[in-house]
Order: sequence, then structure tokens, then C-alpha cells
Amino acid sequence: MAMPIEAYAVIGDCRTAALIGSDGSIDWFCAPRFDAPSVFGALLGDEEQGRWSLRPADAAATGSRAYTPDTFTLVTRWVTAEGEVEVVEFMPRVGHGGGMYGAAGSERRSDVIRRVRGIRGRVVMQQELRVRFDYASSLPWMRQVGTAQAPALLAVAGPDALVVRGQKLVARDHRHVGDFTVAAGETVDVQLTWYPAHLTMPDALDVDAVLAATEAWWRSWVQSCVEPGAYDEAVRRSLLVLRLLTHEATGGIVAAATTSLPEDFGGVRNWDYRYVWLRDAALTLEALLHHGFTQEAQAWRGWLLRAIAGDPADVQIMYGLAGERRIHEWEVPTLPGHGGSAPVRVGNAASEQYQADIFGEVMIALDATRHRGIDEDRFSWSLQVALLREAERHLDRPDSGIWEIRGPGQHFTHSRAMLWAAFDRAICAVEHDGRSGPVDRWRSIRADLAARIERGGFDTSLGSYVQFEGSTEVDAALLQLAQIGYVAYDDPRMLGTVDRIERTLLRDGLLRRYRTEAEVDGVPGDENAFLACSFWLVEQYAHTGRLDEAAALMDRILGYRTDLGLLAEQADPRTGRQAGNTPQALSHLALVRAADAIAHARGIAAEGALASAARSSRGRPGSGRLGGRVSKAERARQRG
Repeated sequence: MAMPIEAYAVIGDCRTAALIGSDGSIDWFCAPRFDAPSVFGALLGDEEQGRWSLRPADAAATGSRAYTPDTFTLVTRWVTAEGEVEVVEFMPRVGHGGGMYGAAGSERRSDVIRRVRGIRGRVVMQQELRVRFDYASSLPWMRQVGTAQAPALLAVAGPDALVVRGQKLVARDHRHVGDFTVAAGETVDVQLTWYPAHLTMPDALDVDAVLAATEAWWRSWVQSCVEPGAYDEAVRRSLLVLRLLTHEATGGIVAAATTSLPEDFGGVRNWDYRYVWLRDAALTLEALLHHGFTQEAQAWRGWLLRAIAGDPADVQIMYGLAGERRIHEWEVPTLPGHGGSAPVRVGNAASEQYQADIFGEVMIALDATRHRGIDEDRFSWSLQVALLREAERHLDRPDSGIWEIRGPGQHFTHSRAMLWAAFDRAICAVEHDGRSGPVDRWRSIRADLAARIERGGFDTSLGSYVQFEGSTEVDAALLQLAQIGYVAYDDPRMLGTVDRIERTLLRDGLLRRYRTEAEVDGVPGDENAFLACSFWLVEQYAHTGRLDEAAALMDRILGYRTDLGLLAEQADPRTGRQAGNTPQALSHLALVRAADAIAHARGIAAEGALASAARSSRGRPGSGRLGGRVSKAERARQRG
């Protein structure tokens, strides 16, 4: 059986990724792209679905692990009764001869390197290799192709080939095993290379060279980060995760590196997240822009323009890494599921849904690129105008909402607010950025959307916005109404909504997306707390003077990170287990936003304290304002 989700590390080359358990087993690896069929699939079953284990032969060995700072080089230190070793694991960012994997032809190989360094004494290391191509449906033909001095094992099945070099492996019951001993001061390298079976086997890599180059690249990238001033370590790791999930060649940002990790253990809420959601990618873009990563923003905008080019009526909520439109969902009979949570799905039927909120997220993201000084060509703006025309055609159409419900469509309040934001940003582009468009009509549509939200999306008897027209439920997506500028964070309507969200959606200190027992989503079973939503609540607290509560909730959520700083989609507050696909872009970008909000609030508080001290020293009374924001006490005094 696979290990718990939180037991996995991730390594990657910005084209695909591998998940490595704390037991030394690579249990998930798809090549050459995130969304390719798996080579190792034990994450969604057990060793029979494929894995590559490398660890001490001593079953009593203990291990501890960490990333080399500011990289995705995983270093695991194993201690046995006889000695101690380090296993250094990474996926090279550069290929043989120094060529970048992001270049043309880069999908001709994917490499995983595992280097064992002897630290003390002597340690016997044990390998077990089970290659299972195509989601464990294809058992390869395997043969020895190396020499006694340079052993190599080749696996071939259909379009896939894989070679493992470095140490002798011998066949045993549809697996290959081998032991080797590493003494103090010795280094032993093992390399795995996937490549298309019709091509010539690639050369081995110079491990010293590619390790140095790969680590230098990661460090150089993250060192250009604009630090938020709060939770810097967590923010840097999260930004690194977002970069790892950005496909180098195309600029597409995948939602996660895995498919079908359960939101409800033992249940059917298992989805494939190895695609590019316009929503998640747009929000990731904003986080990267805020921290100074304009090159990634330009690459994503190029991806977006290519993906949605054509008839605006054909716009989808998600695409493949290169903008592919066909993401047919099917169930995989050869993978039994993580802990028996079935079915395992490949593809995602939500790609066929209408979700009105994506118009807002895309327009907000492109507005952010303009305001960060990224030049916008005529094609980009004309495409945005066409998208708005398409949004206008569907203003009264029910949709599936941000949470991709598989029940009947509804008039979701969050979706209507995101449509409002789409037209609001277009109006801003005309009024402030020199763009041209039917701004009077857009103003009228914006006003009509606001009137509809207040009429059908706000319940005066509850003092709260509601999930959809006619509902008395709330969902955590309503926290985004303040984030997009539809309503102020401290508006009484927003505060009433927050109060109701706290009373109905908090479970053991973390937020759920909505009450699954209300049966709005059309899927059986429950789910765990959704981490991004809890980070949104941190942001709300920080912007409304509840800074101590914001920090306390932030610290609580960060406690669910793995020992390597990684977050999946959800967490079970009762057990501490992570749930859902991992590492999850939305969780990490929401972490970044929450940290930014706390840093901003602390800066305002510090400015207010200095101003108050200055006024006190001059003998003048305070104004009741905190950095330009009216305090709760002052508002109460004004009302009284």
C-alpha cells in the first residue's frame, strides 16, 4: 500500500515530476509530461503498479530528509547500525551537453538521478525496480544492455523505453533487484532515463555537472523573489512549487502533479489535476507577479492567448499543457486507487462545464500584467474584448461554479461577482490604460450584475451573501468578493458573510469549501478541509484588523505542511493527514497571498503605532485611524 500523502516529497524538472516516499520509494512518475501515463504508479495502488525503491537493506534503518535550500534536490540521510549514508535525488534541469530541457525537442528524455554518498561506516543499499508503463497496464520487455563495468538495464513496451544505469539489477518475479555497499567517502550514482522507444538510447549524464547546474538554476530563480516580509521560508518554498508546476516549454501551469488522490478517503471524490485550469493559472500568475516574476507572467500570457484563440464560444475552463482541448475523462481499471479510493480517473469531465467565474479570473490576471508594465499587443486586447462578448451572451446562464459541481447548474453568487470583475477590469483598461471598447455598455452590464448580486445573492435576513440565488447556504468562495474589489473587506455585508462562514464551515479550526451535506455538488460522500479557503480567511482577518487571529490561523494551517514544506489540496484537522492531489498550486498560491496580507497589515500597524507615538509626543489626541483605515472603535464612535 502507498504511504500517506504527506509522506511524499516531490522532485521535478518543470516538465514533469516524481513523488518519493519517506521510505525511499519513487511511487509516482509520469514521463515526459505531468499528464503523461505513469511509469511508476504505486501511489495509486501498491508495488505491483510500479515503483523504484532505493534504501538501506537494513529494515531498521532510520531516515531524515530535507531539500537543499532553495532547490528541489532531496537529501535523505539514512542511519543504520553499521553506518550512515546520504541519498541525493533530483531531476536535472539541463540535458547532456548543457542544453536546457525547455528547448525544442526537450521531451525526448526525462531523467531521475539518485546519488548515494557514504558518510560513516559501511551501508548495504538495496534497489527494487518495477517498471509498469501506461498506468500499470503494460509490463515491459527487459534486458541487460550494459557491461560488467557499466551495467545498464533496458525496459521497452510500445512507445516507451527506460534505461537504468549504475548498478547491476537482476530479474526476480517481474521485478529487478540488486544490492551494493557504500563505504564512508564513496559515491555511487544511479540514473534512470525515460525516452521514446523509437529513438536511440540517450547518453548518460555527467552527474556532477547537471547537479551543480540544476541547483544553480533553482537558486538563481528564487533569489529574484521580492520577499513579503512575513513567513519568508514558507513563501519561498511555495513560489518554488508554483515554478515547478509551470511547464517549461509551453508556460502552462498545472493544478497539481498527481491524479485521483482522494478528497474523501475510501470515497469517489478522486479527480485528475494534471491540467491547466484558467482559474488556478491566473491566480498563480498574480502571486508570481506580486513577487517580481514577470518572465513567467509573459510566458503564461502567451500560453493563454494560444489556448483560447479561435471562437470565444469554445473557451474552456481547463486545457492540456500545450493548450489541448480534448481532456476526456475515463476510469483506469489497472490502478486500484490510493488506499482503495476508487475510481482512479484520467482526464477531467469538468473541462466540458460552463463556469462563469473564469472570465473574471482571466481579466483580473491580464489587468495585473498591464499594471506590472508588461506590454500588451493588439491581439491580446482584441481577444479580451471577444471574451467579454462571450460572457455577455451568458449573463443569465446557470453555471457549475468555482467548485465544479456535478449537480444541476446554479446562479452562483461568486460566479456573478467574477463576471462583475471581468467588466470592471475592462472598464479600467479603457479609463486608465488607453484601451478602446464599448465602455458605456460595459458600465451598464457591471451595474446590472451588482444589482442582481445584491437582489438575489445577498440575504438580508441572514445579513450574509449566499452560495447561489435562492439558497441560504454559504461557501468559502464568497471570501473572494473582497479580494476582487466587489465589496470592501470591512463592509458590514462582508463581515456578516464572514461570520456565517465561520459558524457553518469551520470544522476543527479549518474551513470546508461548502457543506457537502447540502448535496449541491451531486457527488456522494464528504470531504476534508480545503486549505486554500482557510488561507483566504487569514487574508480576510488581516485586512479587517484581526491580525492576531490571522497569525494564529496562519500558523495552524502551516502546521499541516509536510516536513518539506509541501501542501496538498485538503487536510483532515482531526488526524493531521493531507488529502487530495499534491503538491497543489492553489494551496501554495493562497499561502503566498495570506502571507502578503499579514505582512501588509503588520506594516500598516507599525505605521499607525509610529504615527500615534508622534502625536502623543506632540500632545495631540489620536485620530482613531490606523494607516488610513478607520478602526473598529472609531466606526463605533461615529455610529454612536
